[in-house]
Amino acid sequence: MSDPSHRPEDRATAHPQAGERPWSTPLLNLLSAEDRRLFQRFGQGPSWAVPHSHIHHAFERWAAATPHVVAATHLGETITYGELDRQANRLAALLARHGVLPGDNVGLFARRGIPMVAGLLAALKAGAAYVPQDVGIAPVAHLRQVIATADTRVILTLSDVAATIPATGGQVCIPVDTVMDQPLGDGHDAFDAEGIDPDGGCYVLFTSGTTGTPNGVVVTHRNVCNILLTEPGDLGMRPGLLVGQILNIGFDMAAWEILGALSHGATLVIRGKDIAETVESVDVVIATPTILASVDPGRCRRVEVVAVAGEPCPRALADRWAGVGAFYNACGPTETTIVNTMQRHDPAAIRLTIGRPTPNNTVYVLDEDRHPCAIGEAGEMWAGGECVSAGYLRNPELTRERYAPDPFLGGGRMMFRTRDLGRWTPDGELEHLGRSDDQVKIRGFRVELDSVSAVLESVPGCSRAATLKLDDRTLVSFVAPAHLDQAAARKAVADALPYYCVPAAVHPMVALPMTSRGKVDKDALLRLALAEVAS
Repeated sequence: MSDPSHRPEDRATAHPQAGERPWSTPLLNLLSAEDRRLFQRFGQGPSWAVPHSHIHHAFERWAAATPHVVAATHLGETITYGELDRQANRLAALLARHGVLPGDNVGLFARRGIPMVAGLLAALKAGAAYVPQDVGIAPVAHLRQVIATADTRVILTLSDVAATIPATGGQVCIPVDTVMDQPLGDGHDAFDAEGIDPDGGCYVLFTSGTTGTPNGVVVTHRNVCNILLTEPGDLGMRPGLLVGQILNIGFDMAAWEILGALSHGATLVIRGKDIAETVESVDVVIATPTILASVDPGRCRRVEVVAVAGEPCPRALADRWAGVGAFYNACGPTETTIVNTMQRHDPAAIRLTIGRPTPNNTVYVLDEDRHPCAIGEAGEMWAGGECVSAGYLRNPELTRERYAPDPFLGGGRMMFRTRDLGRWTPDGELEHLGRSDDQVKIRGFRVELDSVSAVLESVPGCSRAATLKLDDRTLVSFVAPAHLDQAAARKAVADALPYYCVPAAVHPMVALPMTSRGKVDKDALLRLALAEVAS
């Protein structure tokens, strides 16, 4: 079968790609001649043409070519590519009737299921960016902040939760499952909103902010097409393969699962409550290391490809799964579009790395003055090229802080400060050396510790709070003074932030220990937390 997603008439050519010309900047003169050569050679991903400018066009090609193939399945329910396309067209037309225009943001507040997928595609067909939130997990206060920040006037949701959506600004809530249960009829063969900009939003992902207010990252169609429609980001997805959908829709790696499968003609297998059951039944698995560690690879006879990202991967886990199939260790914050570096791991390799830049992307290891680091020298990783997202919604100050003009690519291009520390190995792979700030990953989700502490400090009577990562699944907090109600403090976080931000324990103290510079002594607090666990 020919691949309908790779047709020349839909190639995205508006932007020059990352590796087309040598870098020219005085900054490179700070390096030796050999380091200059390697800094550019290692830092540039391959230059590839991208077959589509809008990710839903790739899905539509498969819907036209293979309408009877199953596109998605969930707990015994299935939907074909043709049916999913027609349902998404109907929903997109409904969005348009409610005033949704290209460039708008549409809430997708749902649980895992086929209606979730149809709603996602409908938003894209209408020219809007979808704003995903799992209504089974997200607190009402968090949803309210998301609605306000994204200025969502229309929200796609489910009939059993529509009444609980905090639509205080007169938002329209459309129950996708109810619409899909109605007879389809005629007139839903196509819906094509005009004026959809490839550099307009594809989705808006919300990450935890330092003040407790979530930050909305605008990721464009160009960004998404670049990672999902080139190798190795496509993970070899193709017709006949089953791709697991196991991640929270509010996590950017869920877009890798959903849009990756549907843009390559594969079948998306949406999990129920049992993650292991789904992983054991599919060919392609995308997960965090924490999730993957809960599954026995010996029971996964079908698995051909596994990709992990979102948090550091233990070497033993990578070695174990590399014996099952192709295993990719990847890295990249939401702002650099799912992942911007990948490496297929070989258990015989000296080290486990996060690999090299993906196609049309760049990575620079820079010092605190944004000067290039010599090869092998540790620094902060900045990302450039087609992966760099459009910035933060309604937060120009944070956008200016994290995004900067790219002096290497030039031409008005931007680069993003990942705050990940790394260094180049002699053979041109990136070693991940941790974070440069207090942003951590818990259960694969990004959490800024200060955002948790800020909520705790809003509790009446709390004068000071500090939050620490105990392990990859656990946060622990300390508060002062000693008489604070621990249960009330945890409830305050649960009411304001997603579940993965809630500390496992809150320890009241008379006062938090301080360093000689007057800052909270987090090392001392961590020792106390570990001693508490040991006892």
